[in-house]
Amino acid sequence: MTKKATKAGKNTKRAKGVVEASIRIDMLSKDHLSNMTSMEKIRLILDKVREGNILILEAGLTPDEEMKLMELTMTEITPGDFAGIEIESYPTRQRSNIISRLLGRVVTETRLTVIGPANQIKTLNKDHDVISALVSVRS
Repeated sequence: MTKKATKAGKNTKRAKGVVEASIRIDMLSKDHLSNMTSMEKIRLILDKVREGNILILEAGLTPDEEMKLMELTMTEITPGDFAGIEIESYPTRQRSNIISRLLGRVVTETRLTVIGPANQIKTLNKDHDVISALVSVRS
């Protein structure tokens, strides 16, 4: 008999009594996030991370959204319950065409972002195109 985990970090039973731990990873598309307000995105992220989920955002957050996420996270940290979040993003890209350059506008493009509980995810290496992280199961 095989049981599947319904929440991140929960133990699952496999045949013959073997117990495994699991980590849930949610990948959120750019389209899904673009239909949300900034506060809806932030609340969604915090709620999922508090459950122990690791999130991968296809498009990432704006600098203002990241700042607000960090501020809200700081108010919700409680010893022994919620250790906070770890967030890593690829560097943003500046994109412009001839018309936008003439008008003095530059479009900032956010890129993939990884977010998870601070007590479960640790960034090992980050450069322009690679983020390496170590993810552990919450005990």
